[in-house]
Amino acid sequence: MMLKRRWITVVILRKLLTCAICTIGLLALFSVHVPRVPKLPDPYKLPAQHETNFPKLIVERELGREYAPPHVAKPPLLSPKLVGASGLVDYAKLWKRPPNRDYVPCVEPSNNYTAPAESQGYLLVHANGGLNQMRAGICDMVAVARIINATLVIPELDKRSFWHDSSNFVDVFDEDHFVNALANDIKVVKELPEELVTAPRAVKHFRSWSGLEYYQNEIASLWTNYQVIRAAKSDSRLANNNLPPDIQKLRCRACYEALRFSPRIEAMGKLLVERMRNYGHYIALHLRYEKDMLAFSGCSHGLSPEEADELTMIRQNTTHWKVKDINATDQRTKGYCPLTPKEVGLFLSAFGYPSDTPIYVAAGEIYGGESRIAELRSRFPLLMNKEKLASQEELEPFISHASQMAALDYIVSVESDVFIPTYSGNMARAVAGHRRYLGHRKTISPDRKALVHLFDKVEQGSLKEGKKLSYQIIEVHHRRQGSPRKRKGPISGTKGMDRFRSEEAFYENPLPDCLCQRGSLSVNASVIK
Repeated sequence: MMLKRRWITVVILRKLLTCAICTIGLLALFSVHVPRVPKLPDPYKLPAQHETNFPKLIVERELGREYAPPHVAKPPLLSPKLVGASGLVDYAKLWKRPPNRDYVPCVEPSNNYTAPAESQGYLLVHANGGLNQMRAGICDMVAVARIINATLVIPELDKRSFWHDSSNFVDVFDEDHFVNALANDIKVVKELPEELVTAPRAVKHFRSWSGLEYYQNEIASLWTNYQVIRAAKSDSRLANNNLPPDIQKLRCRACYEALRFSPRIEAMGKLLVERMRNYGHYIALHLRYEKDMLAFSGCSHGLSPEEADELTMIRQNTTHWKVKDINATDQRTKGYCPLTPKEVGLFLSAFGYPSDTPIYVAAGEIYGGESRIAELRSRFPLLMNKEKLASQEELEPFISHASQMAALDYIVSVESDVFIPTYSGNMARAVAGHRRYLGHRKTISPDRKALVHLFDKVEQGSLKEGKKLSYQIIEVHHRRQGSPRKRKGPISGTKGMDRFRSEEAFYENPLPDCLCQRGSLSVNASVIK
């Protein structure tokens, strides 16, 4: 009898215990915290006209967002806090602009600035190089035309460069706006008067980095014998510094106000910006890892022996590249090589950007193709470019014209939340300067020399990815994010042409000439720290 009672007691206890466990399980199931998916904010609206210098265009209506190609990935939902390589990262801080110290454009001419003087003749210009080299050269020629009292004929774009682009000025830039915007500075005409087409002309290679006296004396004296002067090249023909303030301001008005892209390019560029902003904040990465760049710089880190030999052969056979024998290891150690896609991925991860960061790749064809970019894509799958954001039909008008395709990259890069160039070329300098002009938007300039040292340690196993690497990289770049500073002059000890080459380019940083602190009439050395 006693055994029977004990057995009944055990059975009851088991049932009670089973019920208790089930009850606890159910309570846990219903009470578990399911985080709410953050509501995706409305798509970013394009900046107002006064913020971007890109006017609203009727043609934009023809390029509506509903025509986005079907292969574009659905924008991810972003959280305010995300875990990056260095631990919990403040998401907002990753995108925060550097303090601009209240600097604003100040490009209005002084009270002493007069209407254009009577024209002495016509200035023909052959703008050489790629898009951004030509942009800078054209703006310099505007200033030169003012100095020598010339009527500027709409410049001829380079059709013989590496890209063999057949585009004319009107195909890339808004010709009518250019003429009208400069009416108070110089006279601009679309072509030479018919009676001067066959007239003798002075064909001149203007001296590089020349100042006011050279143009006022040597070049202006050519008017005595000629009615037409032809500048055979336009790049780097005007000094960066020590020019009259009104000439410097004219260069900025020409670059940031008069030299606007054609309506078709601006409309397509704005559409690409809008589609990138559907993903949230985005980085524009100028990945300068094309065949011509690597061949020119002599950089072959991470390439196969066959690839390195191919690049060497290209350099040897390109007659206008003067330096033929280059030590690739020395180039990289000194920071003279563009970052590889693999190094870019390591850099961005260490900086704290999470893997779902949208990245617009502004570049030509990457040397090595998809296999070369695979390691970057494995870290940051949301790698976008023109071809992914737009349909083939939308890109068809631009696809065969390198300058027009580069212009699209330029617009998306200028408007990005963060711009990161992997090499200091013409595109990097032009975009960085434009972003400074528009309010010192965040531009991270990688210290390639310091990074190579750290990357080699990682490769050798003496330094691991994580907080230590992140701390060092972030610390190195604390003051390399686009905050206001005065344009750098020549490197101490340099002489002759090397002195001018070592100066920071005018269009890379238009401060102090074209940027003033709000409420101040001028900027001087005491203001700029």
